[in-house]
Amino acid sequence: MKFGIRLIGYLGTIHELVRLAVLAEQAGFDYVWFPHDTFMANTWVITSAVAAHTSRIQIGSVGTNPYTTTPSEVATYIATLDELSHGRAVLGLGVHTDKMVEWTGISASDYMVRTREAVDIIRALLRGEVVAYQGEAFHWTGQCYLRFKPYRAALPIYVCAFGAQYLALSGAIGDGSLPMITPPESAAYMVAEITAGARAAGRNPADVDIAGCGWLSLAENRGDATEVLRRMISYFGPYLEAPALATIGLVPEDFRAISQMVEEGRYDEAAGLVTDQMTDLAIRGTPQDIIRRIESIAAMGITQVSLGGPLGPDPAEAIRLMGEKVMPYFRS
Repeated sequence: MKFGIRLIGYLGTIHELVRLAVLAEQAGFDYVWFPHDTFMANTWVITSAVAAHTSRIQIGSVGTNPYTTTPSEVATYIATLDELSHGRAVLGLGVHTDKMVEWTGISASDYMVRTREAVDIIRALLRGEVVAYQGEAFHWTGQCYLRFKPYRAALPIYVCAFGAQYLALSGAIGDGSLPMITPPESAAYMVAEITAGARAAGRNPADVDIAGCGWLSLAENRGDATEVLRRMISYFGPYLEAPALATIGLVPEDFRAISQMVEEGRYDEAAGLVTDQMTDLAIRGTPQDIIRRIESIAAMGITQVSLGGPLGPDPAEAIRLMGEKVMPYFRS
């Protein structure tokens, strides 16, 4: 099992996110990921700062989408980050929901075609090719090529996806897949679709790193770990897909009132409507609780657990507990 950590903007200032990334490297995490969410602090700037302050950990973005960022921008970003970090850059390309893209008035209805073509284009650019690409979503001329030599001609591209067909696509074309395993029980459904996609493409599913993106809340006290989840679940819960929610007995309609309050900016009231059942969307509790949950998702086929969300009442303490009490269990 590989371990990743996802650091979201709600955890603090940019300087705090960089500090937490450094702590994650010291604790033994293999990857640090930064969600590339619409209208949040810019992931490309943050990952560059992290590259300058770390030496071992792999650094990546999650949900860099091929709509508000074009393949040309993505390729130059990831190639530059790879050089800056001496070969530690990874790319999480795609979307976990089309709704946030559509905030900007852009239709994301062709996300499967656009993701597949963007992956093809970015790989060709990194190889140093002239990409006079004529696809369904992208139409490029012979002037489309990198004006500098990438540090690596190939680097890992993980596909962020949701829904059966998109998950299958991630298995077909990605070096890895970044499904949202919220709740953790949904991992089995996600893994089945991803591996089926890999097999249909003639690939060995073992060659695809399935990095399940779960929400973590870790503390020595289980109750403290639960309470800190409510605000985050109220914001992101309405975007979760029905098959995943169904694994713990929830349906999208359960979030309707919460979603309305969030849209109106009534965030505290929305958090107050989050039920205890909804907190089961996360990997939460004491170190022993976390170990049991990670064991269960590993048994479902997750090969990298990517832990995000609030992390815990004290994010730095949660990172310490992961490094001292959770990760050593899986590496002993």
